[in-house]
Amino acid sequence: MSLDATSADHRPADADADLRSLRELIASIEHAQANELVDAFVGLFRSDAIWTTGHGRRLTGRDAIATFTAEVLPGASAHGRATYEIEHVLFIRPDVAAVKVIQRSYDRNGRPDGVGSPMYVAAKEDGRWLLTANQNTIVVAE
Repeated sequence: MSLDATSADHRPADADADLRSLRELIASIEHAQANELVDAFVGLFRSDAIWTTGHGRRLTGRDAIATFTAEVLPGASAHGRATYEIEHVLFIRPDVAAVKVIQRSYDRNGRPDGVGSPMYVAAKEDGRWLLTANQNTIVVAE
């Protein structure tokens, strides 16, 4: 994983603690999706969050994200699972981070089944990192 901050002013006072918290946030995404936990997943978003799905559908606000998630997450694990690994973190401000993730999908037999490239912009509010502006992108083989 690589880390950037364009200036010392953008780096959090305790970058190691914030990186641990961001890793926990991404692990929570993976856990909620693997276990089809709609409420747990939706609870990771700020109330006014924006999310563009891997197929280009724009969702605005936690309610829209909840509706979509309730439609697609239950039963999704029957098709396989995905892992999430942070590739890069850019602290835009000490309380705002762009988190680039590699998402690896596996079919229900454990064989690789695709790659995604999500970008999560997280904001720290009341000591908790929340998903704020997010884009999930499917990586197309060249």
